[in-house]
Amino acid sequence: MAAAVLAHVALAGAAGSSGALPPLNPTTSLLVVAPHPDDETLCCAGAIQQAIASGGRVSVVWITSGDGSELSMLMVERSLFAPAKKVRDLAARRMREARAATSLLGLQSPQQLFLGYPDGGIMKLLTENRSTLYRAKFTGATHVPYSDTLFPGHPYTGQSLEMDFAAVLDRIKPTLVLAPSLADTHPDHRASGLLTMRVLAQRGESSKARYWIVHGGEGWPNPREYVPSIPLNTPARGRELPWKELDLSDDQETDKLQAIRAYGTQMKVMSPFLLAFVRTSELYSADPGQIPMP
Repeated sequence: MAAAVLAHVALAGAAGSSGALPPLNPTTSLLVVAPHPDDETLCCAGAIQQAIASGGRVSVVWITSGDGSELSMLMVERSLFAPAKKVRDLAARRMREARAATSLLGLQSPQQLFLGYPDGGIMKLLTENRSTLYRAKFTGATHVPYSDTLFPGHPYTGQSLEMDFAAVLDRIKPTLVLAPSLADTHPDHRASGLLTMRVLAQRGESSKARYWIVHGGEGWPNPREYVPSIPLNTPARGRELPWKELDLSDDQETDKLQAIRAYGTQMKVMSPFLLAFVRTSELYSADPGQIPMP
């Protein structure tokens, strides 16, 4: 049943999208959908900077606060079995890093929006737990536990997540939405892309979306290290998609580097991977791709 629903929504959401990024200008209202803190900078730091420089408005919505990263807990908390409070503390730290990183890219506090849904559980919310409560694996929470999110205390269900995301769209009124590709190997990324497609399709706004990829297959980006001044190569996952390049200036590339470095927790865990996104281009597709079916 879940597979059929995902396939139907994927096809519905893809309809109406065509072309590369539309022109960025003073009428642009850009919303970047980030599954976790750091994704917005990896995928879209150049687009964020260019939209702001053009006189447009930019906001980021983080679907989770990064409270389910086993690698982060191992490296930062020195344990895979940290108490729930420690996990929430790590999430609070990641949210602070997200604010610092996106401030370097030009965002102000009102444009930094956190939903606080469970890291590692977004696909469950959109399928098995659309109406039944989901308990987060590491925090034990069944409701948004973070006071500095948009809707603290909202239940961990797919219906609640979709309503909260729709409320963000009502607030931002985006003309352009940059969301994760369904071809991304990370389940939270695929689910965040699906969430975006589902809600935009319900509103008749599917054509506003363009898609990016962060987890594009083994060894991608290639080389997986800091090699500035070269373009981002096509990911192995979604190779068939019509990727369009957005070129970054030298200054935008440098600012992207500084924003990535603001993620101290993640730099401890995967710095070569993060820094591999500091390139002269970013990639976007009007086609969201497809979720691989088992």
